Order: sequence, then structure tokens, then C-alpha cells
Amino acid sequence: MMLDTALCLERFAWHAGRHADLAVQSLALASDPAYVSVRNRFSATLAETVTCSDEGAFITSWGYRLGTTADVESAAARLAFLLAALPA
Repeated sequence: MMLDTALCLERFAWHAGRHADLAVQSLALASDPAYVSVRNRFSATLAETVTCSDEGAFITSWGYRLGTTADVESAAARLAFLLAALPA
């Protein structure tokens, strides 16, 4: 069974958006690869683009593995930590 990476990224965006200091800039599900861009609301430079691998891992643009689709909330929390955001 193939993983629905678009659905996984939608869930990741939702969990990331629950963090007080994070804002979802864009959710590009039709691009190749699909991605979500998230930034710290208080900084123009604290931002990251996240993709979802076919194996179900959330990966930053610089190759850091945030976590898996088995625990999307924790993966989004790890991104919040990296972007110096407050907890959800």
C-alpha cells in the first residue's frame, strides 16, 4: 500500500500551525515533491520547508529527519523546537 504523502503533509501542517509561534506559509501538495513551508511568526529568517518521504519520514530542506507519520505531532514539535517556537 502506497503512503498518501499529501495527506501526511496536511496533517503535519495542521500540527505545526497549532504552535503559537509558527505560521504555515504554504502547502504545495501538487508540486514534486509536495512540501509545507513553516516559519516562526516573529522572524523572517527562521523558516523551513518540509517534505514527506515515501517511507513516511518528515524531512527538512537540509536533510534533517524530524520524525515519521506514525507520530506527526512529535515531528511538528521537533520543527517548532528547531524554529525556536513555543510549545502547542
